[in-house]
Amino acid sequence: MRRNNEKAAQAAAPARPQVRVIARDQHGISRRNISNGALRVLYRLNEAGYEAFLVGGAVRDLLLGGHPKDFDIATNATPEQVRGLFRNCRLIGRRFRLAHVVFGQEIVEVATFRGIGEEGNLDRHVVDGRIVRDNVYGSIEEDAIRRDFRVNALYYNIADFSVRDYVGGMADLEKKELHLIGDPELRYREDPVRMLRAVRLAAKLGFRIDESAERPFAREGQLLCDAAPARLFDESLKLFLSGHGLASFRELDRSGLLQFVFPSTAAALARQRGDEFRRLVEHGLSNTDQRVQAGKSVTPAFLFAVLLWGGVRERAERAIAAGSDAAQAWDNAAEAVIREQTGRVAIPRRFSLVMEEIWALQPRFEQRVKKRVLRLLSHPRFRAAFDFLVVRGEVDPQLAELAQWWEQAQESDSSELGELLPQSTAAPVVAASDESAALHAAPRKRRRRRRRKASGGSSGDVTPADS
Repeated sequence: MRRNNEKAAQAAAPARPQVRVIARDQHGISRRNISNGALRVLYRLNEAGYEAFLVGGAVRDLLLGGHPKDFDIATNATPEQVRGLFRNCRLIGRRFRLAHVVFGQEIVEVATFRGIGEEGNLDRHVVDGRIVRDNVYGSIEEDAIRRDFRVNALYYNIADFSVRDYVGGMADLEKKELHLIGDPELRYREDPVRMLRAVRLAAKLGFRIDESAERPFAREGQLLCDAAPARLFDESLKLFLSGHGLASFRELDRSGLLQFVFPSTAAALARQRGDEFRRLVEHGLSNTDQRVQAGKSVTPAFLFAVLLWGGVRERAERAIAAGSDAAQAWDNAAEAVIREQTGRVAIPRRFSLVMEEIWALQPRFEQRVKKRVLRLLSHPRFRAAFDFLVVRGEVDPQLAELAQWWEQAQESDSSELGELLPQSTAAPVVAASDESAALHAAPRKRRRRRRRKASGGSSGDVTPADS
């Protein structure tokens, strides 16, 4: 079995490539756009007699005119040799041994050229086609064909400021295409998360995924169900919280991968009210992209609350229609959807608790008794829940009116609030939409209490319970 796995992994790699060297005057990379930390590492390695290259996404983005935040370096120096050159260096990783050189807040990742590996080599271990350990070192040519996409296998040489292209990455940049290096099915079996990387890169760069790289999604997408949920959580943040979340969502849905990562979301999109839910998700992701691009804070809790809302709403509505108590129905629906989702994507409890509160506060926006309004305004999750109401209102005009009312309520003091409240607290601010009506059942009838008869024998007035 092990011998077969090694042969399959080697078959995934293409033949030894021929290098294309793009001279300094033929590309647009400038050292002014490379971080000081990365330059210091590159120069130190080069001065010590080692090969040193900027590689991967940083080179790709620099060639496209972008401004990368992270800079990775590839070298023929081993991790131990890198540590010998830098006192501010630590070695990490068991699956992939790496050196991290730390400059204040910046961490420069340095990797030794990866080799193809030989049969029986204990430093490269493959199980069922998946690489679980890979510390076989090799040449830069071998390193290039071990990378995932051709646009990520471009090397900037600090020795002469040229760019080396071993697998056709420059041509892909010009065509705006994503090609996988090697046999796509075998590469996805090695690491199923590569499928999500393809989607993320296509969304970020505005590129097209080559047909040969996308065709295996239908057969191999199921492998994502076995990926580590914690790893898929990290990948989800990269997909949706990097400023191109809307494009990533559309690519996930179009490619058919959404069902393997967010099954509840995919199912809700396919049902009767799917178009309405899609508009809500896309509005939420668009707003998140705008916040990221403006440098504002974003929270995964709000993101996941939007993505999973359709599934929670459907479960709650079914339970209420069957006669369940509304509050309990919504609690049970939230718990079930989160439990299902965390089996695929490990949403930390600190975020899922916030999601539950955002959902639970939605019915309270329609309760306009003054005391309850003041209590909700002071709730620690009010702002997140209100933002969620605004997103819902973007696809439902009646909820938009309700969101506008709460916007005014936030700007009013206690005395002004009375003027905003309706004349009859029983009447809603807006006519309930189909969605908002499903948020809660009809209010329970209050029991009327009787006063004890006075000594004179007459009965007291009947008064309603305090609302």
